[in-house]
Amino acid sequence: MIPEILLIVAVTAGLGLLVALAGLGAMRLLRERSIGVMLAVVVVVTVMATVGGMVALTLKMIIEGTSRDIVLSVVAVGGLVGLGVATVLSRRVVTASRRLVDAVHAVPASGEFTPPGGLPAELGTIAGSLDQAYRRLRLGHERERALESARRELVAWVSHDLRTPLAGMRAMAEALEDGVVADPETVGRYHRQIRLEVDRLSGMVDDLFELSRIHAGTLRLSRGPIGLGDLVADALAGAEELARGKGVRLAGEVDPVVPVQADAAHLSRALRNLVVNAIRHTPGDGVVVVRASVEDGTACLSVADGCGGIPADDLPRVFDVAFRGETARTPSAYGAGAGLGLAIARGIVEAHEGAIGVVNSGPGCRFEIRLPLSA
Repeated sequence: MIPEILLIVAVTAGLGLLVALAGLGAMRLLRERSIGVMLAVVVVVTVMATVGGMVALTLKMIIEGTSRDIVLSVVAVGGLVGLGVATVLSRRVVTASRRLVDAVHAVPASGEFTPPGGLPAELGTIAGSLDQAYRRLRLGHERERALESARRELVAWVSHDLRTPLAGMRAMAEALEDGVVADPETVGRYHRQIRLEVDRLSGMVDDLFELSRIHAGTLRLSRGPIGLGDLVADALAGAEELARGKGVRLAGEVDPVVPVQADAAHLSRALRNLVVNAIRHTPGDGVVVVRASVEDGTACLSVADGCGGIPADDLPRVFDVAFRGETARTPSAYGAGAGLGLAIARGIVEAHEGAIGVVNSGPGCRFEIRLPLSA
């Protein structure tokens, strides 16, 4: 009895293996066809494997006569039922797939993707991933449009800021060349004014070059351990003459030890831009306070001014290229440029894996740079 059972198991397993291999080959050939076809192949393979087992039993005459017919009928009916269920399931999967494809085709130019409901779990996961991908694309397009708008605005502003001093320099140079101005005092004043305009234009070109490197991702940092107290002292010393000319008082507050890993030259430039911006917007007899401290486990550089605050609608745009927060475009004597200083500061800070922001505080606003502390 036991050898016969082993023989039946061996025959059944062999037939089942052959059927399974044939089914796998068929599914490989049909791998680019509909999921419904693949489900039908699975059902057919299952039925054929079962029939193979029944054939093995029949050959051994274990089941014969009416019993054999009943068993074969049950197997046939089970196969048909399985095939019907597979057909219904495949139609449901195909319909859900088509709904998902239709939803993708219906995405408008704005990129608003609406995932269809009632999808199977796997297709629902795909729909969620598509929703996230379209959201990232929308954000990328919005950022690209914002950058393009900023570039156009920058070109317009820089063109104006270049044209104004160049026109003045040409007029003064022609006056000197034609001998219209001859007295030593006026000649000296023209020379000094031309030198100031040249310095201003040179600074503007430097800013444009730095901003182009930031946007191109070619800004190279040479990091090393530095103390923020030294940066604060350098920034205050560099802006002292500008502040004195406008009547603004500078103050510095530094915690004893605030070590960071940073590029001293670039980070100093970012802080200097914030200080110059604060002086430019602070009225005479005002105070600009520069602080270096440790807050919430991060190094914090802050510059507080007395500008009277920034309108809430302008706060998100403060660090945009060419934003000045004022309608007048004429450069002043207190460091107004093409509106690049804050944009450069943001690019430098973000290159250091830091964050920069601004909030209204007290009589003005407070710009903050946050950087990771070094070990």
